[in-house]
Amino acid sequence: LNAPKVPSAQTRVLPVKVDAPDLCGRFSGRTITGVNAKAATPEWMKRRLESAGQRSISALVDISNYVMLELGRPSHVFDLDKVTGGLVVRWGRAGETLKLLNGNTVTVDEKVGVIADDHGVESLAGIMGGDSTSVNLDATQNVYVEAAFWWPEAIQGRSRRYNFSTDAGHRFERGVDFATTVEHLEVLTQYIIDICGGAPGPVDDHVVNLPVRKPVTLRVARAQKVIGLPISGDEMKTIFDRLGLQSTFGADSSGHTLTVTPPSYRFDIEIEEDLIEEVARIYGFERIPALPPRAAAQMRTPLEAQRSQHHFRAQLAASGYHEVITYSFVDAQWEADFAENAQPIGLLNPIASQMGVMRSTMIGGLIGVLKHNLNHKATRVRLFEVGKVFSRDRSVEDGPLAVQNVAQPVRIAGLAYGTADDAQWGTAKRGVDFFDVKSDIETLAAPHTLSFAPNTTHPAMHPGRCANVLIGDAVIGIVGELHPKWQQKYELAQPSIVFEVDFAALQMKALSAPKVPSKLPDTRRDVAFVVDNDLASDALLSTLLSARASVVREIGLFDVYQGKGLPEGKKSLAYQVLMQDDSVTLTDEIAEKAMQQLIDAAHKMHSAQLRA
Repeated sequence: LNAPKVPSAQTRVLPVKVDAPDLCGRFSGRTITGVNAKAATPEWMKRRLESAGQRSISALVDISNYVMLELGRPSHVFDLDKVTGGLVVRWGRAGETLKLLNGNTVTVDEKVGVIADDHGVESLAGIMGGDSTSVNLDATQNVYVEAAFWWPEAIQGRSRRYNFSTDAGHRFERGVDFATTVEHLEVLTQYIIDICGGAPGPVDDHVVNLPVRKPVTLRVARAQKVIGLPISGDEMKTIFDRLGLQSTFGADSSGHTLTVTPPSYRFDIEIEEDLIEEVARIYGFERIPALPPRAAAQMRTPLEAQRSQHHFRAQLAASGYHEVITYSFVDAQWEADFAENAQPIGLLNPIASQMGVMRSTMIGGLIGVLKHNLNHKATRVRLFEVGKVFSRDRSVEDGPLAVQNVAQPVRIAGLAYGTADDAQWGTAKRGVDFFDVKSDIETLAAPHTLSFAPNTTHPAMHPGRCANVLIGDAVIGIVGELHPKWQQKYELAQPSIVFEVDFAALQMKALSAPKVPSKLPDTRRDVAFVVDNDLASDALLSTLLSARASVVREIGLFDVYQGKGLPEGKKSLAYQVLMQDDSVTLTDEIAEKAMQQLIDAAHKMHSAQLRA
């Protein structure tokens, strides 16, 4: 910017003091006396302002807006006679108020920059001027014009806290040229003198804290790889020269480099990627070919014995559950309540204070969704989620899909709240209980056979209504009623039944072995045993299955009888026995021998007698 220097006259000098170097890095100003505030704005300036979306207000204001659009830096014009003493650039103080040019009165604090005089706050630094020192068509004769560099970090977000935005704030919070405030002031002064007249005073330039432009190095090979084109180093240097960026060639282990020292007006050049973006932008994005990604494609047949997560989602949806997706980042209090996890995996930069740790259980997330639904008047809620949980595990090594010392197993979790069934006339209304959810888990796990063992120590569960879920001897999850203390803490009117099981344990299933149907007829026999009332039918069936001969294919219970004709304390269990041989037709002798083998085993193990 080569602005002509305006000769200064012997006029009043307004004292200025910058008390906040972290707010204002440079403050330039001068007085202009004897101006005509009633002067008309030239038509050419009005037309240009209107084409840029600005309406004409007065000559002094129009000149300030026009120079802002022309040079990119906002400035401000004070009525010099309304300023008491001198100006001080500082941070605000709690309780101070300011009436702005837009008519709003705002309260400032220690985080908002201001320009003040001996009377009080006169302007919001870098955002908007105050009403008390604004120029007036009828009274203004002397003005003070300023052009400053405000640190972007000191301006960012200040407008939004007052629910408005300004062109000045928009520019200053993104960074303006700090090296040309005096030249800007000279241009502004020349327009004012040409249109409004007046005598300018000397420029008062305070330089207190300016940014340091550090050199940025671009690796030519790196830029070629990122852009995807073999742009030469000479062509890159030509692009930088066209942009006014001084660059020099160098070399390092990767090959040729270009080192650029950004000019004062380029706040957006700090790292190598910024320079790569400039090269791609000037070279032309339209010249970069759009190529589809190339990767080795391999057709993989899904394992028949392996079930996907979608299979379990469909199973739970068919059982009346609705899928939810919650954040893996949770409240640390959830981890303490539902997992007794005093040292969860914390986040270095959480997106919210209540989402500061990684979950080791999904119960907290389900309770949070339940609370949301209850607040919206839901009365019957069924939820499930399939996702990862995170815990410390020193045995885990780093890998493409793994993080060292962090286990990330996939879990299937669910929650049931409210009535067992939707309202209907066919069944009585009752609340969901442990056995309802237990049945849902057994359906989910089929064809695996599950067993359940009491668990009285789980931190989230009712100690008398909670069980471990087992396949064989391996514990794969937990199911039970939420502990009453958490029910009370989270304001749940009814008990919630929750479960959480390991996805990997349910994922694999045994394949059915193909078998050629026998061409020979089968033989069916019925047998009824009189046993004690307290003997479970499954116990007797297990005995019969373990003692059956090779020709016995199936044994099934078809009748249970208690009453007349049986001794006191006894009951009758009747089973149908299916027998078949693939090689020969069964004779009565073979069938009777097989039946006798079952009868003997029942008598030996349970003192069972044949029913007459």
